[in-house]
Amino acid sequence: MELDPVLLARIQFAANISFHILFPTITIGLSWVLLYFRIRYTRSLSSGAGDDPQWEEAYQFWVRIFALSFALGVVSGVTMSFQFGTNWPGFMDRAGNIAGPLLGYEVLTAFFLEASFLGIMLFGKHRVSNRIHLLATTLVAVGTLLSAFWILALNAWMQTPAGFTLENAQFQVDSWAQVLFNPSFPYRFVHTLIASLLTTAFLITGVSAFRYRRGLARSMNGRVLRSGIVMAALLSPLQILVGDLHGLNTLEYQPAKVAAIEAVWKTERGAPFTLLGIPDSDAGRTRMAIRIPNAASLILTHDWDGEVRGLNEFIGEHPPVAPVFWAFRIMLGVGVLMVTVSWWACWTVFRRRSYPPLLLKILSLMTYCGWIAVLAGWYVSEIGRQPWMVYGQLKTATLVASQTGSVMSITLLAYLLLYGFLLVSYFSVLRYLASRDSEASGSQQQAAMKPGVG
Repeated sequence: MELDPVLLARIQFAANISFHILFPTITIGLSWVLLYFRIRYTRSLSSGAGDDPQWEEAYQFWVRIFALSFALGVVSGVTMSFQFGTNWPGFMDRAGNIAGPLLGYEVLTAFFLEASFLGIMLFGKHRVSNRIHLLATTLVAVGTLLSAFWILALNAWMQTPAGFTLENAQFQVDSWAQVLFNPSFPYRFVHTLIASLLTTAFLITGVSAFRYRRGLARSMNGRVLRSGIVMAALLSPLQILVGDLHGLNTLEYQPAKVAAIEAVWKTERGAPFTLLGIPDSDAGRTRMAIRIPNAASLILTHDWDGEVRGLNEFIGEHPPVAPVFWAFRIMLGVGVLMVTVSWWACWTVFRRRSYPPLLLKILSLMTYCGWIAVLAGWYVSEIGRQPWMVYGQLKTATLVASQTGSVMSITLLAYLLLYGFLLVSYFSVLRYLASRDSEASGSQQQAAMKPGVG
């Protein structure tokens, strides 16, 4: 049986982007956390009380994880960009005048900046002054921000295209300002940046909790733990607020996506919010649904009896309902869990001035919860755009390469095996780094054991 090459090409690109997005999500947030560590260390040098080695130790530990994540992000990013030519030549043929420059600007202004100064961050401890080290860290953090800007500008334009005209079936730019700052860009940009910072907050908190439980560099890891907990407690409710604003923007420009998210099958007033259920597209209803009356209308229109457009208005032009419906609820559920755990952790740590074993265990278990939320949110955004590649302008099925399903199957399997191996390797290296004491803390402990040193 010949498999659908369009579906296989979509799954293959989804596999690539799912693997790739994990690592920029870490590097964007972690670069700013590293800058915070560097600033704290620099302030200790200028305070007149001598240097504070704990912040330097934290920086040196986490910069290695940053470099590891950056390397995997680069490798998977290159592979992903190839797929525009191998699997989706129609997209570059039609929209290359917009996509090409934006991808090129990302490389020129962001990737080169990050790659150039990352070397100083990794190997400049005894080779450059602290001021130069601080400058390099700042430039790398700015580079991650620029990278996110260009990539999200392109993605947002594909969701809410603006600033173009069509000439001979090709997109031509009328206004770069409108292309870049299209209607959904501000919401996507802020939402993604907060997601990166939240993912990083739970990563550094989880790894530090794991190390603290093992008695490794407790002074340093205690500081990182507190920093990560406060960061998560502040950002998690803010992310829910920004997500709500993003949802209102999506309701205005992509109502079919919102109808799929909420599984609203028919346009109605006072639409309920479905907490859980099993969407049945064939029957046009949600089986075993648990609903809150009028809640969808209240959330989406801020009106108890507000009208919510249903999927019946977008027949043939709405996304598959079940994947979008469930991905949104996974994202929302993880977000609520983040708020709950981070606030409980804040209350516990600052009230008791200690780290109870149960809290450390839970924080360790939530190390990668940010990745789950990011992937779920990305699926909502990208599957929810279907059947369009450029929303309302280019349908996905018309842009795929003319390759057989068997060829697509072989390359998809190869990608999945490779990415599975790389992901297991990443987890293994991260666990190895987390399980061993750092050189700085090890030397301090040895010094403390010598007579006369206390």
